[in-house]
Amino acid sequence: MGGHSHGHGPVEIPAAEARRIRVVLAALVVPLLIATVVGLVALWPRGESAIASLPLTVDGASFERGVVVDVPSTEGGELVVEVLTGEHAGREVSVQAPAEVIDEGVEPGDEIRMLYVAGAAATGSPFVFVDFVRDIPVIVLAALYLLVVALVARWRGLAAVLGLGGSLVIVGVFVIPALILGTSPLLVALVGSSAMMFLAVYLAHGISIRTTTALLGTFAGLAITTGLGWWAIDAGNLVGNGSEEAFMVYNTFPGVSLSALLLCGIVIAGLGALNDVTITQASAVWELHATDPSAGRIKVFRRAMRIGRDHIASTVYTLAFAYVGTSLPLLMVGAIYDRTLLEFLMSGEIVEEVVRTLVSSIGLVLAIPATTAISALLVGRTAQR
Repeated sequence: MGGHSHGHGPVEIPAAEARRIRVVLAALVVPLLIATVVGLVALWPRGESAIASLPLTVDGASFERGVVVDVPSTEGGELVVEVLTGEHAGREVSVQAPAEVIDEGVEPGDEIRMLYVAGAAATGSPFVFVDFVRDIPVIVLAALYLLVVALVARWRGLAAVLGLGGSLVIVGVFVIPALILGTSPLLVALVGSSAMMFLAVYLAHGISIRTTTALLGTFAGLAITTGLGWWAIDAGNLVGNGSEEAFMVYNTFPGVSLSALLLCGIVIAGLGALNDVTITQASAVWELHATDPSAGRIKVFRRAMRIGRDHIASTVYTLAFAYVGTSLPLLMVGAIYDRTLLEFLMSGEIVEEVVRTLVSSIGLVLAIPATTAISALLVGRTAQR
């Protein structure tokens, strides 16, 4: 069995034993579900605290679309664009664009979004480049993703996508609004993560003894990540201001604690990988039990941990590689300063991600033996009948 095998065949457990296992799991999971629902109700942003959207433009300004007709010079900072919307539709206008956008290769035919500011013509073009219009390629990529998932994983894969969608809805309608309103980021992270896990795990893998065991392992890893993250942020005096976005949050939402928001991000960031390792380990235990029903708890645990160690070996670098890949510009800028490697890693803009990676990785690694132990205890009862 490979380290990432996610078997989901029927678990052969005598009926009486299966009932006892379900009772034990229900006694553990139902209170967690109730606490999650109560938390959602108590923390849900509503009533007079409804969030008002801030306008993106001032009076006399509007967002318009246009298609690039010509790029007169790669050094001029301007594009010739045919306006597609608004009162100037059909006209060719000059549009100011950042040098880095032009340097990356703007081509005739590219569709862009522009900010039109009435009355700005006296000081230059009233049109300013905002962004590219990329709806179609992103929609095509999303459709390709759904097609590949459906062809390879079939209904189970589509159910997982549905679980992902539900989790993102929770982020959009609960987590972000609650954080904006100043609700405790730690409580929001715990309640939101719990709700996301219930949706993702049960929609993707169905309600069963195996998936419920994995869910318990996920909660164990979540608790470890939260506690360790809390300690690391406090002991390391991490303020949470290691990015430009943090300063924007501080100025826009003065009541939000940046360090607490950092902890919230650490908890949520590790959920996907955490769920992966717990599902894998739960599946490994049940499959090993199916091949040798006479094996006892300790034997099953040791066999499953041999698989788990392979998973740990890959987990050690999974999150680190993800961080390096998404933070290359920051790493490049930080690397040019004359300082030691330790000073570089301990700098404010880097250390937050170092701590995020370490805390999440520790939670993932410890979730593997926790899930394996829970699963082995359950199947071991059957083996020793």
